[in-house]
Amino acid sequence: MDSLISIMESIGIPYAYDHFAEGESPDPPFICFLCPGSDNFPADGRVYFKVNQVHIELYTDEKNPVTEDHVEAVLDERGIFYDKTEVWIESEKLYEVLYSFEMEVSE
Repeated sequence: MDSLISIMESIGIPYAYDHFAEGESPDPPFICFLCPGSDNFPADGRVYFKVNQVHIELYTDEKNPVTEDHVEAVLDERGIFYDKTEVWIESEKLYEVLYSFEMEVSE
């Protein structure tokens, strides 16, 4: 988790794990990140190599290619291969750009 927090710090946008507390989310842009699952590698009937799935959710109130480029530059600098999707959340009036990737769990 330390390396993931380091990534969040490098991005330099307010962030929270999973969500901000009710009424405490900052003005956009902001990030919520989470580890919704794992894709561990087995060997000899046990987990040999731990890998977390990671989602970085970038929220903006308007399409913001400069901010997206900045997030992507941080991921690129760290050699992270990611997939990117985007959706408009009508009820929140926010764009969500989702970066999905896998990351080794460091102990």
